[in-house]
Amino acid sequence: MNSIASVLVVEDDHKIAQVLIDYLQASGYQTAHCDNGTIALQRLRSEAFDLLLLDRMLPGMDGVALCIALRQFSTVPVIMLTAMIEEDDKLDGLEAGADDYVCKPFSPREVMARVKAQLRRSLLSNNAEPSSSLFEINAENMSITLQGQVLALTPVEYRLFAELIKHPSRVYSRQQLLNVASEDYRESGDRTIDAHIKNIRKKITSVKSTSTIAFADCLQSVYGVGYRFELPVSY
Repeated sequence: MNSIASVLVVEDDHKIAQVLIDYLQASGYQTAHCDNGTIALQRLRSEAFDLLLLDRMLPGMDGVALCIALRQFSTVPVIMLTAMIEEDDKLDGLEAGADDYVCKPFSPREVMARVKAQLRRSLLSNNAEPSSSLFEINAENMSITLQGQVLALTPVEYRLFAELIKHPSRVYSRQQLLNVASEDYRESGDRTIDAHIKNIRKKITSVKSTSTIAFADCLQSVYGVGYRFELPVSY
């Protein structure tokens, strides 16, 4: 995968951009670079990339606006790079459609780890069923099975868990998950989602299995933001 995956780096600080490009190329990725948000959007409309490293503050069009426009025609994974570390700033990026974020100053090795995770998620999503050997989703009867055993999920729990399973490694804010739950939940507080996730974890752990894998650990908390679904390493 590394030898063919292409990454567009959208960053107006050329020193930072070059560091990212050097690390990406050392990892075997193809790279391209833009230092202007408007030009980057034009390239994204005409060229195919496997992942986007996107600075938040850009000339022409900022990263949030670019991400919103991008999501009108593309599902390419987006990792947002930002010097704005306030929780609301991070949530703005996720709400705009970014899959993950990294705060500046950052470790290039951390960025590479996140790139690999997002490309893995994208590869799984492009296959017929991203986690068919672990969790299986049946949209017709709104059920999810774990190793052949049906989880006793409520409709809201099903919608939340199914959304997370379909997009491994993607970070969802609590507000995004409230929107997934149903229109009636959109004005609910963050604790509503926390309670549902807690219940889903309990129902996962109730499944009898001879495996040593802690399946409930697949639902991971992302501090200050929300949750993500991560497949066990053995899968």
